[in-house]
Amino acid sequence: MPYAQAQGAKIYYEDVGHGLPILFIHEFGADHREWRDQVQFFSREYRCITYAARGYPPSEVPTDPKLYGQDFAVADAVAVLRHLGIAKAHIVGLSMGGFAAILFGIRHPDMALSLVPAGAGSGSPKAHQAEFRRACAARGDLLIAQGWPGALAEETGHSPTRIQLKKKDPVGWAAYMQRLAEHSGVGTGLTMKHYQGERDSIFDWDAELRQMTVPTLLACGDEDGPCIETNVWLKSVLPNAGLWFCPRTGHAINLEEPAAFNREVAAFFSTVERGRWTLG
Repeated sequence: MPYAQAQGAKIYYEDVGHGLPILFIHEFGADHREWRDQVQFFSREYRCITYAARGYPPSEVPTDPKLYGQDFAVADAVAVLRHLGIAKAHIVGLSMGGFAAILFGIRHPDMALSLVPAGAGSGSPKAHQAEFRRACAARGDLLIAQGWPGALAEETGHSPTRIQLKKKDPVGWAAYMQRLAEHSGVGTGLTMKHYQGERDSIFDWDAELRQMTVPTLLACGDEDGPCIETNVWLKSVLPNAGLWFCPRTGHAINLEEPAAFNREVAAFFSTVERGRWTLG
């Protein structure tokens, strides 16, 4: 299996296709396999790299809580790109991965052709941050103690921002649930506690975001309630961003509406690559 060495963990990756590179960063409740529809579509013309975050086999699962958090999430993305000799790539992330994509753009703008943060922003609004952090700590403890099979997976799959996938695509939802049950309770529990539950609010980055000029497409489902406020705010502060709301769609936008997601992202990439995203 191919691995990139990052600080404290080996990161499993898959590398498919040829052309300009796209790095896909997965969400908390999924893994590198969630990008299957995107890889099949984009690998016709792009080099597509997916990877499993630390704590998600076949990547290594550190047991030290100090080896988890937002800093490692961005550093791991950089480690994969550098391992592959890639100086610059389109960065696409969902949810937890969308958060990492935004922070990647702040810290490593020279390595980003563009950013597509999708479904980013859960827990960021200040009014909800304390409650979100408490919930992440409690859920992380449960995952470490119990793992995924059973109640925790069922609760996740039937949550208000996930049930749309089951209604639209029962086969795809069943595959998602199978992948979810295969995740490491320890790895995802530590991720939930020390990445999800201890990360910054995106609103804390106001000054940095106003200076970030990387071409950015914000993507959000209009039924992804915890992320709507943050994405509207991001559109107002990012100087080089567009905002696409996908109708009647929840959190897993790339799984629920893969054709629409691929179409919008492909059009965005094309505009960026032709030098026409920034109009002036």
